[in-house]
Amino acid sequence: MNRESQDPREIVAGLLSDERFLDACAARDMGALFRLLNHRGTSTRRIAAAVDITQGRLYDYMNGRSRVEKLAIFEQIADAFHIPGHLLGLARRPWEPEAQEAPRHDPRPVTVSDGDDDDLAAVDAFREADRQTGGGRLYSAVTQHLRDRIGPRLVDTGTGPHIFAAAAALTEMAGWMAHDSGRDEVAARHFTRALPLARTSGDAALAANVAASSSHLALQAGDPAAAAHWAQTGLDITQRGTRIPSLTARLHTMQARALAAAGQHAPAGRALAQAHAILDASAATRTTHPWVSPFDAAALASESALVHRDMGRYTDAMSHAKQAVSLREASRARSLALSRIALADLHLRRDDLDAAVSVGDELLATTAPTLGSVRVMHQLDGLRRQLEPRNGYQPVRDFLTRLDQARRARMLLLADILTPVGGSSS
Repeated sequence: MNRESQDPREIVAGLLSDERFLDACAARDMGALFRLLNHRGTSTRRIAAAVDITQGRLYDYMNGRSRVEKLAIFEQIADAFHIPGHLLGLARRPWEPEAQEAPRHDPRPVTVSDGDDDDLAAVDAFREADRQTGGGRLYSAVTQHLRDRIGPRLVDTGTGPHIFAAAAALTEMAGWMAHDSGRDEVAARHFTRALPLARTSGDAALAANVAASSSHLALQAGDPAAAAHWAQTGLDITQRGTRIPSLTARLHTMQARALAAAGQHAPAGRALAQAHAILDASAATRTTHPWVSPFDAAALASESALVHRDMGRYTDAMSHAKQAVSLREASRARSLALSRIALADLHLRRDDLDAAVSVGDELLATTAPTLGSVRVMHQLDGLRRQLEPRNGYQPVRDFLTRLDQARRARMLLLADILTPVGGSSS
């Protein structure tokens, strides 16, 4: 990859657990930091421009002839490269995730008996329905439940932290449903609101779970550096409360995805290996959490396929994608559809048109047109764009006809979802 193309923010995202990087930050040795960035692929010209210094001054720092001393330059370096403020002895920077704040209450195991069983039952019911029908058709129901059943209790001085946990879990869920409906700006607002609710509940695992969701959304928005920072923030938060191995594995997986998307293949591979090791080690115990979404072997296989795809390792990606399809039960309609789309995409990347068409036909046969997921429809559109240049091949041309027919039916059935709902984001 061209050195000039290396975004220093993405390189820093891959160095957040590197001892040399952490030592350089702790010592405020910016010369050592600049050498690391240059070694990893950022040109000296780009480094100098980012912190508004001459290349001559930069070489002085890198060669140890002078050191950065001014607070303003440390702040500029932190902001230019997205180095968390605390690593350089600075206050939290404006761009940093706010989830760094510790929970207000002492972390403790969270059980169903901590509060009203009805709230947990509502979360479980919405979650199960979402898996089968997609979030688009449930978004209004969840936001109405938040307004009518949860909101009034948040201002009741007699309620405990449980109601804030329920509010955080449902608000985060509403964010995912907005994302599934193709409204990522609304989703981001929900995740932003879920964080302080989770912190107020004192549930560190719940706050870390919201950080994982924010990481996913940043990745979808094409910002792998922010995605990596959110994943690291979540991992930091998990150190403060009850350890949920599946959540920790999810955060390492999101970190791996962000780093792979940023071209940081070595740290991405290490993060993914950690995720697999953690989930494998916890298979016998399966520690769960009432408010946190499960992350299982099928989900890890699906995400692993995307990590390896982004690293160009298509054989490994194919193995994980096939595993994701085989492990995912039919009741998880959206996840299964997304896994099949990813598998078809990998077949196309390997120029195996017959295999891609075969997976595509399975996808059309098993995905109900009523599945309320705009995200699935957008990925189907992406698959069509990949196939279009290959329509000189008769099986591909026939499949595109079937895909277009299915899309027209889906568009009619999803018309209510595709029309924005009055900008609601509560």
